[in-house]
Amino acid sequence: MDEEGLAEISARYVRFADTEARGRSPLYEALARAVAEDRETLDFLSTLPDLKRQPNLLLAAVRHLFGTPTGWTEFRQALLANLHAVRSLMLERSTQTNEPGRCATLLPVLARLPQPLALVEVGTSAGLCLMPDLYGYDYGRKAIRAPAMALEPPVFRCLANETAPLPAALPQVVWRAGLDLNPIDASDDTQVAWLETLVWPEQTARLANLRAALKIAATVRPRVVKGDLRGSDLVQLCSEAPKDATLVIFHTAVLDYVSDPGDREAFAEQAMHLSPYWVSNEFPRVFPSIAAGTSWPPGRFLLSVNGSPVAWTDPHGASLEWIADEGG
Repeated sequence: MDEEGLAEISARYVRFADTEARGRSPLYEALARAVAEDRETLDFLSTLPDLKRQPNLLLAAVRHLFGTPTGWTEFRQALLANLHAVRSLMLERSTQTNEPGRCATLLPVLARLPQPLALVEVGTSAGLCLMPDLYGYDYGRKAIRAPAMALEPPVFRCLANETAPLPAALPQVVWRAGLDLNPIDASDDTQVAWLETLVWPEQTARLANLRAALKIAATVRPRVVKGDLRGSDLVQLCSEAPKDATLVIFHTAVLDYVSDPGDREAFAEQAMHLSPYWVSNEFPRVFPSIAAGTSWPPGRFLLSVNGSPVAWTDPHGASLEWIADEGG
């Protein structure tokens, strides 16, 4: 790869440090900045397909194989001494973070829709975000209890601004199904271990909530279908939803991995054709037409409904800034 290509990879890691890791993971911020300046590591990344050069994937792969490093020196030594093993894992795995805390930012939208709901999530991973009605939520000025169950549910804390329409109760979900190219089985210890590695090192509360959500998923076993969001798989899944429930197609942090803007737009058109409600929670660059005319706060997702922006959200569900007009 030429110098320009290496500079693009370096800039990607600096951008990750600046907009995603800063304030959330001091270790990942430091490692990403060091990667951006290390020629040998950049050369290694240049041999991978573009979608496999993600900072999250590299950092998780090294941690998964060798444990959490104390710093850059330990990380670099583990990587360069085991390039083949790291490469194999990065090619095999993907960053299916499946952060259930994002349900805290989806809940105000889902609770306002005509009930009951039939949920279809694309890029669902283990289906943890398909169960927003089985978790507890703490928005500071309002708390919503999870339904009584044998398992201890996670409680997601989310800082919401004053205009956010916080729900009075959980949504009523009568049917749920997910679509993913590589579904994860919440009862498979090997697959669960990878999901746990994807949680950033310092985020112990987030890891505890993930584990609690995985236990619920292993019991409830939400339906997850192997398939591609681009094409007939989504059509088939939506056709199976009950007709007397409001069908909602939603996704969080998924469409960024569909590299062709035309494919993303085609998916959006299909989603709005198949369902009365399409809920997108993605970086604003995914659908720039939706984000047009708004100021893009760094490191935030844009939550939209049927192509209209409603809120800026933290990528892991920790905050919600409602921007839609009252009633929007």
